[in-house]
Amino acid sequence: MELLDVARSVVLVIDLQGKLMDMIVRPRRVIDGSVRLLTLAGMFGVPTVLTEQYAKGLGPTHPEVRAAYDALVSPKAYLDKTSFGCCGDPSFEPTLRSLREGLAPEQIQVVVAGIEAHVCVMATVIELRRKGYPVHVCWECVSGRGEEYLERALARMTQAGAVITNHESVAFEWMRDKNHPRFKEVSRLFKGGQPS
Repeated sequence: MELLDVARSVVLVIDLQGKLMDMIVRPRRVIDGSVRLLTLAGMFGVPTVLTEQYAKGLGPTHPEVRAAYDALVSPKAYLDKTSFGCCGDPSFEPTLRSLREGLAPEQIQVVVAGIEAHVCVMATVIELRRKGYPVHVCWECVSGRGEEYLERALARMTQAGAVITNHESVAFEWMRDKNHPRFKEVSRLFKGGQPS
């Protein structure tokens, strides 16, 4: 167990796409939380990977999430995949490691948002844990087509060694101190309250 380190983190946003977004539990919470997480990644210069699962069939990333990703000036990568778990795509892990060159898998902290919790997110998290990556799952940025699917997926990811967190905790761990130069900017971002 350790706090997130801004110099070791990578944000991973998994498959927040068209048709799926219409079916999940509390989509607004997931969208708002994920947009804030991407905004924070930009503020702190944390690299980001955005994936889409068979975009031709499921549709593109939700427009608000995609706009937040496109606005990033920090390093970023996009992956169009057909494997459910990201690790099943041969380009995924090299992409992840290229964003944190010089770090071994056990040093790269992967901060996860996405859908569906019990399919692509869970498969990705379990595989990343098996490969030694520390994984932090933002619970409010993750969902699926049923509350029980979500709850049990989060439980299984916890059993696999993932840390269940939220985007606000991520920000405060990245800052570490009230005197961080981004503190006021982060505080303004959070003044809007929790994602609903």
